[in-house]
Amino acid sequence: MPPEPPLPAVRRTVSLLDHHIEAVTGHDIDTLRDFRDRGVFDELHAHLVDRHRELATAQTGVTFYLRLLNRLSSGEFDVDDALFTRIDRTAEQLEEAAAARDAAAHAVLAALEPIEAAAAPDAKQLSTDDQAALLAIAGGAKLYEHLLTGRMSVTAASGTRIPHAKLLRLEETGLVVRDTGHPVHAGQPVTLTDTGRAALFAARRTSTTQAPKAPARPGTSPSALAQRR
Repeated sequence: MPPEPPLPAVRRTVSLLDHHIEAVTGHDIDTLRDFRDRGVFDELHAHLVDRHRELATAQTGVTFYLRLLNRLSSGEFDVDDALFTRIDRTAEQLEEAAAARDAAAHAVLAALEPIEAAAAPDAKQLSTDDQAALLAIAGGAKLYEHLLTGRMSVTAASGTRIPHAKLLRLEETGLVVRDTGHPVHAGQPVTLTDTGRAALFAARRTSTTQAPKAPARPGTSPSALAQRR
């Protein structure tokens, strides 16, 4: 039997749970992964994204063996004992991959349950300015004291500067914390607390799920608007 030509690269397959995850969290999968990598998430959301990555990998395995099985049965190869052996082996591998995919899907659902339960109407409300400050801090930030002037401010890895007064207010509300083991003149690391991550995520989720309503044109009656809806 001739050697099998290389299969084309398999792109990441979207899982059947993606829409459910996006509905619960208010973000698409790529945004969720970006937030996870930037350290924005609390432990629950980080755990969910990690389990989803495992599910995506498992789904890719299912897709790979399914495509391979389709090729083996397409008539491209000679029908002989070697082909039957390869088909049997690939079918077994597909079954194992599907079992791994199903187990990963159950893990994602388990990780999603506490997030659904905690989809809180009482989530901490943040101003747009606070959201921007927390998002900048999530990417890495330090509090510095100027050696000459004595003025203190937070500088984020992105280059954003956050006033010391805002830092103090965010600390008072339990959203951020400083590592006081470092001297201020060398830079004290500032990070989000779990409360800060949860509040930032809830605020950004709300801002992305609330679509702005188009203003009514002058002279448009309420009945006409109702008919459009």
